[in-house]
Order: sequence, then structure tokens, then C-alpha cells
Amino acid sequence: MEASLGGSRSRRHGKETNRSDLFKNPKIPFALALIIADAVLVTLIVAYVPYTKIDWDAYMSQVSGFLGGEREYGNLKGDTGPLVYPAGFLYVYSAVQSVTGGEVYPAQILFGLLYIANLAIVLFIYAKTDVVPWWALSLLCLSKRMHSIFVLRLFNDCFAMTLLHASIALFLFRKWHLGMLLFSGAVSIKMNVLLYAPPLLLVLLKAMNIIGVVSALAGAALLQILVGLPFLMTYPVSYIANAFDLGRVFIHFWSVNFKFVPERIFVSKEFAVCLLIAHLCLLAVFANYKWCKHEGGIIGFMRSRHFFLTLPSSLSFSDDSASGVLTKEHIVTTMFVGNFIGLVCARSLHYQFYSWYFYSLPFLLWRTSFPTWLRLILFVGIELCWNVYPSTAVSSALLLSLHLTVLWGLWFAPSDYPYQHKEDHKSQRHKKKA
Repeated sequence: MEASLGGSRSRRHGKETNRSDLFKNPKIPFALALIIADAVLVTLIVAYVPYTKIDWDAYMSQVSGFLGGEREYGNLKGDTGPLVYPAGFLYVYSAVQSVTGGEVYPAQILFGLLYIANLAIVLFIYAKTDVVPWWALSLLCLSKRMHSIFVLRLFNDCFAMTLLHASIALFLFRKWHLGMLLFSGAVSIKMNVLLYAPPLLLVLLKAMNIIGVVSALAGAALLQILVGLPFLMTYPVSYIANAFDLGRVFIHFWSVNFKFVPERIFVSKEFAVCLLIAHLCLLAVFANYKWCKHEGGIIGFMRSRHFFLTLPSSLSFSDDSASGVLTKEHIVTTMFVGNFIGLVCARSLHYQFYSWYFYSLPFLLWRTSFPTWLRLILFVGIELCWNVYPSTAVSSALLLSLHLTVLWGLWFAPSDYPYQHKEDHKSQRHKKKA
């Protein structure tokens, strides 16, 4: 009798504690309010703002060819040209076509739900990290361009980034293998997600032993093979050449970030090579002096783990590392900054590409040591540049300058210790058991 009473008291006490924790952390109720408010806004946009025809008809034509039995990737075409996305795109939009009948209005409703789901995942990531103040979460709902990309343009970037954000959420809970499957799924929809691959590889090497890293990468690679299997078994060269074309030349007119560069230079291979070199150099510098600073740089980190010299004592596929548990802030910072570096060095950012980094922008700004007023100016300035249509030499030069300013702020910001203290990790395990 007394034991049952004690148990009921402890359960009541636990519920009261959870409620008090909920209201002690203003991020949680504020995030819920933002989701509700943005859902209302999305509903009004779908109801009253005219749809903009860009890629939807092309998507449906490409999907129809696939469903009709076409397996030669070069023959899957629409009014905007041949299909240039991996096969995961076809499966996703085949499902979309099945649900919506290929009609725009029901597709807008579906993408509205996707927008809210993606926003909820991003807010969850922000709530689990102690970087951005609660009131700044509202910035994630204030982009005109992002609402347009999701519910007025229906781009495949929306599905790719939602899966990417879901994978990051899983990484925060050290679900590395499952997170890598979602990451691979995002890549199968659009290749831009590969910009996250270099920092993600570093995070995996920090988080797991070498056997765990290899198994997680193998799972991701296997998913890519399974997704592309119908095409790899029939016309493998055509599939790889079209779906993973890294040498595409974008049209100068649509560039949002390098419109100020003369077209003859913009389309040249030399310009592309220079940007690639800058990208790789920036990744190496940030990895050595920022992300691995506390391990003694990249070389010191590799030596500390004895990479390629010794294997773990047991062939464990565990999601845990002997080095320590990575902090959530370090995981998100490394991935967001690595992706941002790739975008700063991208030859051509089209308007829908804003979705590739917008949801990381408040996090990146609050990772700098800039004062709040400057963070807000940078955020508003970047948003305004993305809403200039068509882009001009002035707007693209300004956008690049703002990007470089953010990157400069990230470079000079202090580097946090990447691992949880043992006491903190033990207390978390104790809470889980309780």
C-alpha cells in the first residue's frame, strides 16, 4: 500500500517536474506557437497567393516517363530539359503524383504540410542546442523566399532538406547509422546535400570507432545502390552520367551570388577550378584550426585515434566512441559551417538553393561573436538579396560580401570544447535510467 502510494507520488512529482521544465525553457512553448502561427500563414498563402509555374510540369513529365517503364535516364525529360537528379527524386515525386493526381493545388497542400514538418524538425534542433536565444527562433519563419520555395514552387529541394534536417536531429541522439540512411536518402533526391559530407565524415570519425564509421558509410552507399538499381541494371553509364553530373554549367542569368562576374569568366573551367580550390582550402583550414582545435589539429586528431594503424579491440558497430560523447552544439556547428563554406564557394546559387542554408543562418549568426544588431542586419541583408529578381551585379556582390562577413565572424569566434564532460554524460545516463 505504502509502496504504491510512494510510486504514485513519484509519478505525480515527475509530471510536475516535466511541466515546470517545459515552462522554464521558453524555447519549447515559443517554438510550438511559431509552428501554429506559420501553419496559419501557409494556409493563407496557398489559398490566396497565385502558384508560380516553374518545374512542376517537368517533374510530372519525368515521373510519367519513369512510371511508363523508361529506364534510359537520358530519355527522362521535361519542358526544362533532361532529368539531372538521382533516382530517389523519381520515387518521391511518383508518390506525390499518386497522392495529388498530378494537380497543383493538392500538391501545394502537401508541400504546406512538408514545410511545417521541416520547420518543426529545425526548431527541435535549435531547442536541443544552446546557441540561439528563444526570441530569435522567429527568424526561421520570416523568409518570404522560403515560403515561396515550398508552397508556390514545389521544388525537390524541400524534400531533400527535410530529410537532411531529420538526419541531423538523429545525429544529436547519436543515432549515426539511422541518420546516415536518412542522409543518403536526401542525397538521392538532390546532390547538393553532399556539401554536408566532408564535415559529417569528420563528425563520424570523432563519434565512432573506425568499424562503426565504415559500417555507417557502407549502409549509406548500399541505399544509393538500391535506389538506383533499376537504372544501374539497365543503363548504368547513362544513370551515373546524368544523375551525378558534377560538371554542369549553370546559366549566368540565374546566378544569385556571382552575377557581377562577366559571363565569359563565369562559364569558364578556370573559374570553377578556382572556386573548388577555395572550397577545399577553407574546409581544410576550418577542420584543422576550428573543428579539431582541441585535438591538436587534423594530424593530432588522427594520431590520437591511431587511424589505419590499429583496429578497435572488438569489432564493434556501436554508435559510441572511445574519445568521448560529442556535444550537440559541436555536431550542428561543424555540419552547418561546412555546408555554408561550400555555398560561399558555389559557382551559381539559384533562387531555390536558398533552402540549402537558410535554416542554418540564425544558428551560424549566433555562432559568431558579432553583436545582436549586426547579426540581425546580416540576416535581413541576406534575405533581401535573395528577394531581388532578377538578381543584379549589385545584389549578387552584396550577397557575397554578406556571406564572407558571416564566414569571417565564424572564423574569429571562439571554438568550444567538442566533447561532453564525463560528469555531464553520466548525469544524462542517470536521467534516462530514472
